[in-house]
Amino acid sequence: MTQKLKIDIVSDVVCPWCTIGYKRLEKAIIELGIQDKVDIEWQPFELNPNMPVDGQNLDEHITEKYGSTPEQQKDSKLMMTEAGEELDFTFDYFDEMRMVNTFDAHVLLEYAKDFGKQTELKMCLTTAFFSERKDVSKRDILKQALLAVGLNADEGMAKLDNENARKEVRTKQDYWKSLGVNSVPTMVFNRKSAVTGAQPVATFKQVLTELLKEQQTV
Repeated sequence: MTQKLKIDIVSDVVCPWCTIGYKRLEKAIIELGIQDKVDIEWQPFELNPNMPVDGQNLDEHITEKYGSTPEQQKDSKLMMTEAGEELDFTFDYFDEMRMVNTFDAHVLLEYAKDFGKQTELKMCLTTAFFSERKDVSKRDILKQALLAVGLNADEGMAKLDNENARKEVRTKQDYWKSLGVNSVPTMVFNRKSAVTGAQPVATFKQVLTELLKEQQTV
């Protein structure tokens, strides 16, 4: 049996381009019919590791962090919304939307990995944030997500107060930063090569085809 192509996706739950990038990658994988030839693992990255518990108004946050004008933000949201529509994903931006802390979400994604539910939970959380106006830093929302994907909610939620589980996420974050990953999404193939950003479906198809071909000749 040929070894699977390992894809590490370094991303954050509240990163719109991470969602678009993954959905495009997923589309490329499906169109190539290689679902059984790739193995995806999500890696933690916090866009805003110092985000307070109460979060921050999204527009204020973007202005403060990137210096974007209201007009630039409006154009950016429209671009992301349209990109999402092409991929059957809904970006529902609203005036009171808040950027929130995502560390706990990453702890649960690590927990979900042991049960093969990482991608399912990732999409459940990102859908909750972008499509359902839910605060993914709140424990009741996180618990709902665990239940929605069929995981043991009590066991998963206990991880949030487990220092070893929290330390593991911090260690992984530091590892990817030490490799120079400072923007997301970053998709790493077999821990050898990487693609950053939400590339077009055609680009992902080309990269995947070349890597799988290369893997078969090794």
